Amino acid sequence: MAELHHIPFNAPYIVGSELDNIRDAVDRLKISGNGHYTKLCQDLFQERYQFSKALLTSSCTDALEMASILANIEPDDEVIMPSYTFVSTANAFMLRGATIRFIDSRPDHPGMDEAAIEELVNEKTKAIIPVHYAGVACDMDVVSRVARDHDLIVIEDAAQAVDSFYKGLPLGRIGDLAAFSFHETKNIISGEGGLLAVNNSDYVGRAEIIWEKGTNRAAFWRGEVDKYGWVDIGSSFLPSEITAAFLNAQLEALDAIQKRRLEIWERYSKAFAVISHQVTLPSIPEYATNNAHMFYLVCESLEERSALIQYLKDVKVNAVFHYQSLHQSPYFASKHDGRALPYSDRYTECLVRLPLHMHLSDEDVDRVADAVIHFFQHRA
Repeated sequence: MAELHHIPFNAPYIVGSELDNIRDAVDRLKISGNGHYTKLCQDLFQERYQFSKALLTSSCTDALEMASILANIEPDDEVIMPSYTFVSTANAFMLRGATIRFIDSRPDHPGMDEAAIEELVNEKTKAIIPVHYAGVACDMDVVSRVARDHDLIVIEDAAQAVDSFYKGLPLGRIGDLAAFSFHETKNIISGEGGLLAVNNSDYVGRAEIIWEKGTNRAAFWRGEVDKYGWVDIGSSFLPSEITAAFLNAQLEALDAIQKRRLEIWERYSKAFAVISHQVTLPSIPEYATNNAHMFYLVCESLEERSALIQYLKDVKVNAVFHYQSLHQSPYFASKHDGRALPYSDRYTECLVRLPLHMHLSDEDVDRVADAVIHFFQHRA
């Protein structure tokens, strides 16, 4: 009997034209940022998703940090965001001196509990940061209403949410600002990389200046000013043309990538119907679409999850847990206001992510599903 091959949690997918694009970028003798391929990528996002302005960044973290600067976050400002998220979501605002007010997850989904936002709003609150976990939209009507009632800025953390929608609107298009990721674990990749989407016209001009190290160099290259200089704070947020060239190849294959990822997601979902009474499966609200960023399960306990991960490892399948609640983190625990966030802690202890990437064959997906089903049926 043939030995089972290892199924990794993630494996970067190469479309095939990335190196051709990179070679072309080199031949154009322009490999620093904001060149031919940067413009192609930004134009695609602006046209396909109707962002007022799209700016490529070196990472989603950079995009969030740009958003924090644009929002004029200052010491003593308060920002509301979920505890169950990646540290970059909080870091971007802590670096500007903000106080973070963490909110719990929903009982039916790891995303933020939108109904609990308003009770955290006070005179110091400046922004709400909804995180579209697993590419599944937060209830943006609720977020937008609270923001509108209290004159707050909305910054979507759409790191996982490329090509996902809320009531027909693309995620990243609803808030004042939004940040996307093209890290190698995402649907569309460039190794590292990100994008800032700007939807509030008040921020468009300044965003480009911050992106260009606080200078008006982009306007200079367009011939709008006769020289450029330092006009605002900023940093080196834009990626090289090498990164943009790689990303452009991925974007050209976006529809095919999304189609296959959804096929994998649906294959998992259908297979796990037989154990739906033993483990919690992903929930997609009726107002949201599924971009198949991840497939996760929520176990009954930390012990059960640890046993599942170990069992899958034994049969050469690499599954992983996900975020650790930021309000419980070594850095932030002493800064937290003491509120219990039980659902965030539940997902910290019980959520497991299964392999979902373009290198999986149907046979691989079935093998992972069969192993998970075997674990729960024999555990029962």
